[in-house]
Amino acid sequence: MAARTEDGPRAPAGPAADELARARESFLSKEPVTSGVVREPILASWTRSVAWHVPADHIELPYDDVDPESLLARAAKPVLSEVSDQFATEPVSVILCDADGVVLDRRTADTSLESHLDRVLLRPGFSYAERYVGTNGIGSALEGGGPAQVFGHEHYVEHLEDLACAGIPVRHPNTGRVLGVIDLTCWRRNAGGMMAAAVASIGRRIEEAVLEHSGRREHLLLQDYLRACRRGRGAVFAIGADLLMMNDRARELFDARDQAALLAEAVEALGAGREHRLVVDLPSGHMARVHCRPSFSEGGVTGGVLQVQLVAQMSPAERSITASSYAVSLPTAVGSSTAWKKCGQAVDRHFQAREWLIVEGEQGVGKATLARATHQNRTPAGHLRVLDADAYGPQWIGEVAGELEHGGTLVIAHLDRLPAAGVAALADALEPYREATGIDRPWVVATLTRDPGGRGPDLAGLLTCFPRTVEVPPLRHHIEDVAELVPHLLTRLAHGALTCSPEAMHVLMRSRWPGNVEQLHQVLRKVVAKRRSGVVEARDLPPECRITTRRVLTPLEAIECDAIIEALLDTDGNKVEAARLLGSSRATIYRKIREYGITMPGPLEAGRRG
Repeated sequence: MAARTEDGPRAPAGPAADELARARESFLSKEPVTSGVVREPILASWTRSVAWHVPADHIELPYDDVDPESLLARAAKPVLSEVSDQFATEPVSVILCDADGVVLDRRTADTSLESHLDRVLLRPGFSYAERYVGTNGIGSALEGGGPAQVFGHEHYVEHLEDLACAGIPVRHPNTGRVLGVIDLTCWRRNAGGMMAAAVASIGRRIEEAVLEHSGRREHLLLQDYLRACRRGRGAVFAIGADLLMMNDRARELFDARDQAALLAEAVEALGAGREHRLVVDLPSGHMARVHCRPSFSEGGVTGGVLQVQLVAQMSPAERSITASSYAVSLPTAVGSSTAWKKCGQAVDRHFQAREWLIVEGEQGVGKATLARATHQNRTPAGHLRVLDADAYGPQWIGEVAGELEHGGTLVIAHLDRLPAAGVAALADALEPYREATGIDRPWVVATLTRDPGGRGPDLAGLLTCFPRTVEVPPLRHHIEDVAELVPHLLTRLAHGALTCSPEAMHVLMRSRWPGNVEQLHQVLRKVVAKRRSGVVEARDLPPECRITTRRVLTPLEAIECDAIIEALLDTDGNKVEAARLLGSSRATIYRKIREYGITMPGPLEAGRRG
């Protein structure tokens, strides 16, 4: 909650203000600052501003579209209206910012002050975070996590020395999460000792309004959750922005890993804002059927109820055998992340059931590799044949028929590249074997490269021969496996003569790898062509590895990032249209682009995709 602070620092005036101005000049000139002249919080903020390379002589701020439907903006609106009426005769501006310091709302009755705030870009859409503008009441409150007052020359950047401001974070009353900042800004000469108390009072009122607004959503979620629990004895989950509930049955059936996998799938489905039914393969070896039903969707925030039913359940001993054998015995399918193992375990289950399978994913993710590794793990001496649809010709269907007659495992790679005549002929060849039940029934796996535009009707009929589909995640969704893939690939390429330095590995793990494992393989081939022994350093990596995210994304963040990039490509980089396609606000997509370090595509790039 916002804290009330009665006694706070006063605005320096007269000689004290001049001394403060000289102290600031000394600091910027890297000269000693006289002890006791600058308050400790201000000195700490100045130091952070230097570390962020904030220009001290001018103001450069990023612009972000404002989301008027955010929880904070909607809850604060009536409070701001009332407060601005109270300050109607005062040279004071009431300013509301989000958690990134972006100004959401500004109420100013004094025209002279309003004009000055416009000149220094303290207006809606611009961020006053410390990393952009240095020491100020908004950014310093966010950095310090508490009340901040900044007077005159305590501001780091020029052109703000005539202002005084007091800001305080606004937190969600239930979770304590910082939603934004409420700030009072006035002329330095008008600053009073009660600014901190006044802004604390306003912050407290906004937090009460947030509680009222969020309480309504949580009430809807709770009602749906209780209704679902009363209707049956199955597992029920409820997910909100800052809330997770589950009944006793859910706790009994699903351990922490399974819960995380279920929730990860469900959050994405709920984001569509409509009912959704999923079948989820879980890390434990279970398969679950999930009914996702949204309870609310507003302001980019969605919550809802999941009703979960186990479709197949293994004993603890069976789960242990399946998981351990898969994890240990796939030498050609390297990776130990949860996402990769979950995918491998699903393919393994279908192999044991002899269920014909589509393995789908982006180009280069290792679809055929996974199918081959599963076969070699279970039947190392069994017959295996991979036929590539790219090699389709007069004899190709005859080879397929021969493999089906022979039994064993048949992997049909790049099924989506078959010509129309080949699709029909392959369907005819598969038909006599698709319903076979004998123990010598061949296991047929087809790989498909994910096609965002959908598949043609010619392929739709052929896909009915394959009742199951497993999706292989792109490498960026299990980026931790790069640490295992790199030494494995280097060993194959350089016969054990090359190792990777920690610095080079750090660069490789921060890349997005749009070409997935195949791209990583090609990158390392280039490295080996130039360095055949020793240690691979970061300078040995090709230029494409220098395009990195600012941090390693979690799997859910990577999925969200992919969706944003796809929307931007589909709209030639138009952020407003991309936000509309995604069903989110413009402010949200601007913030996510900045957060994920997404480079905006130009029309040429978007055209190439088409």
